[in-house]
Amino acid sequence: MLVRNISDKEVLDTTYLAHGGAIAQMILDRRNLKEIGFLAIARLDPGKEIEAHVDPMEEIYFILHGTGEMAVGDETRPVKPGDAIWIPAGDSHALLNTGEEQCVVLVVASPAW
Repeated sequence: MLVRNISDKEVLDTTYLAHGGAIAQMILDRRNLKEIGFLAIARLDPGKEIEAHVDPMEEIYFILHGTGEMAVGDETRPVKPGDAIWIPAGDSHALLNTGEEQCVVLVVASPAW
C-alpha cells in the first residue's frame, strides 16, 4: 500500500507552474503508478487561468473548491465543486477561475499505452 498526503515532502518537491496559471503538485505519478499516468492537485487563484493546451492523454479535472469556466474543444461551461470534466486525449482545454476564491482541482491523467 502507498499512501500520499498533499503535505508530504515527496509531493511538495514536485511543485510547478502548470500551463501559465496554476500551482500544481504531483500526488502520484509514473514513479509509483503502473497504468494511470498521474494524480495531481492544482490551485488556481481568482482571475488566473490554466492556459489552453493539448495533452496526448485522456484527463479528468475534478473541481474540489471554487468556481471556474472550463473550455474543452469548442465548448465552454461553468464548473463548480463536485464537477468532473472529461478531457479526451488531444483536445484543447483551459480553466479560468471566475470566482473570488481559489479554485482547487484534482487532475487524473491516463496515457493511451
